[in-house]
Amino acid sequence: MKKKLLTLLLGTSLVMGLAACGGGGNKDTGGGGKDTATGDEAAKIFDQKCSSCHGGDLKGGVGPNLTKVGSKYSKDEILDIIHNGRGGMPAGVITGDDADKVAEWLSAKK
Repeated sequence: MKKKLLTLLLGTSLVMGLAACGGGGNKDTGGGGKDTATGDEAAKIFDQKCSSCHGGDLKGGVGPNLTKVGSKYSKDEILDIIHNGRGGMPAGVITGDDADKVAEWLSAKK
């Protein structure tokens, strides 16, 4: 009986953990920003890599609210945060061109 309960708890924990990390679905990523293919790509990347902490609507959760992050930080500052992390955010969650696209998209959120 204990073995079945432990298996059930571990299985449930695994499913919940994967759900917290997942993207998918069409979520409203907030107003502002570019309405271009690059903006759409950046929104998809954000949805897959960042929304579990910052929320699909950019209003925060575990991570801070990003709805007006562009009024506080420039694209280069946002890119630096993405590359190096800050506070509870780990470094390198997004890399390469994807990081540049997301930084540009977020910098337009004012």
